Amino acid sequence: MKKIIIYTDGACSGNPGPGGWGAVLFYGEHIKEISGGEEATTNQRMELTAVIEALKALKVSGWEVTVYSDSAYIVNAFKQGWIENWQKNGWKNSKKEAVANQDLWLNLLALLQKNRVKIEKVKGHAGDEFNERCDQLARAAIKKLIAPD
Repeated sequence: MKKIIIYTDGACSGNPGPGGWGAVLFYGEHIKEISGGEEATTNQRMELTAVIEALKALKVSGWEVTVYSDSAYIVNAFKQGWIENWQKNGWKNSKKEAVANQDLWLNLLALLQKNRVKIEKVKGHAGDEFNERCDQLARAAIKKLIAPD
């Protein structure tokens, strides 16, 4: 079975504020780094955008993909069944309010259909080489927004 590993991270300077995201994709000995940012966003939107953009970068379907994120927001949405509950409840959360970032969640759910994707937790800022690299990419994207070359 063909396997891809992805690490992602998002960051914000202020929340809301300028934000960045970064991802590192691995297939065999191939490594690809991608990043980007938005002038006015939130940390949660950047975390989601990192996963979305990483999955969009894949040119394959039907493969096993493991995404590592330090975002409890993303990991818990899948591991604790929040996504299913939101869909069952018409995209309302447990407080009967509209789910935040529904546009990005819907985009992510569509991308998850292309491959067999697992979302796994990685502890943030704990020395994991690739989580740290994603954080560097996200922060560099913010710097480009704040002080373009």
